[in-house]
Amino acid sequence: MIIDNAKKVLKLEAESILNLIPKIDISFERLVNDICLSTGRVIITGIGKSGLIGRKIAATLSSTGTNALFLHPVEAVHGDLGMVSRDDVVIAISNSGETTELNQLLPVIRDVGCRLAGFTGNLTSTMAGFCDLVIDTGVEKEACPLNMAPTSSTTAQLAMGDALAVALIHEKKFKKSDFMKSHPGGALGQRLSCKVGEIMFKTCVIPCVALGTTMAAAIGEMDKFRLGAVIVLNKDQQLAGIITDGDIRHFVAAGTRDFNDISVENAMTPNPHCLGVDAFLYDALNLMEKYEITVLPVVGENKRLEGILHLHDILGKGSFKFNGGSQ
Repeated sequence: MIIDNAKKVLKLEAESILNLIPKIDISFERLVNDICLSTGRVIITGIGKSGLIGRKIAATLSSTGTNALFLHPVEAVHGDLGMVSRDDVVIAISNSGETTELNQLLPVIRDVGCRLAGFTGNLTSTMAGFCDLVIDTGVEKEACPLNMAPTSSTTAQLAMGDALAVALIHEKKFKKSDFMKSHPGGALGQRLSCKVGEIMFKTCVIPCVALGTTMAAAIGEMDKFRLGAVIVLNKDQQLAGIITDGDIRHFVAAGTRDFNDISVENAMTPNPHCLGVDAFLYDALNLMEKYEITVLPVVGENKRLEGILHLHDILGKGSFKFNGGSQ
């Protein structure tokens, strides 16, 4: 019975989120555009459980490139309203739309002159009447068996807030490097603030072959180090090309079976994307994402090979490696 009840809650809350999809309309689009055009901040306000959701939405917006803060309705009428300016966009959250403390605050916020939007499950509520834009976050019923404790409704509010944050990420073209700048203390931020030279595999422990090498020999070199690629160098030890697992799969799919008669020049990607040892890891991650690659050669002056960088080492899969060594 316990497990069945838990599953019912998850099913009901999942359905509540899915039911929000047809409710995404022009009001949501206008809210995103208003925020993008605003020179102020996004201010989230709400009380009780909706207030807790509002704090989380404000935190998510702040960490993904949108200047946001949470304003408690009670504190607002005791002085904090001074932080609201006409350039801000205010989002009020209330499932019923009849929260007394909130509805006492909203007319004062309207007098400030800023744009006012509401997340509510009651489109005809008092709160909705104060708002320029209304986003429908209503649910059919709460997961609470008494249909009283905010459960499905707060889940829906939170999901709509995430939808807003992600829509703004796309509109503002927020990048992983931007995320790193706002998360300098987090594990991902710490990694991305490192330089490529700190975690790359150095040339003594990476697969390299010379121009003119057979593909059979190159595959053997690749298999020895298992980094998913082999670097091709010219006679001056300069980067000439790269061969990846994907390149080999393409040859096999095309019917090639004997790699002894094929040289690396026929399979490699010439002049591949690369970075210098002093580049930051967030630059490397952006480059890998843009071109959908997992391995980057690292070069020094005159494109002489210095090392190789793998996506797994940026994200910290397995042991975190520094200068080609492991801890």
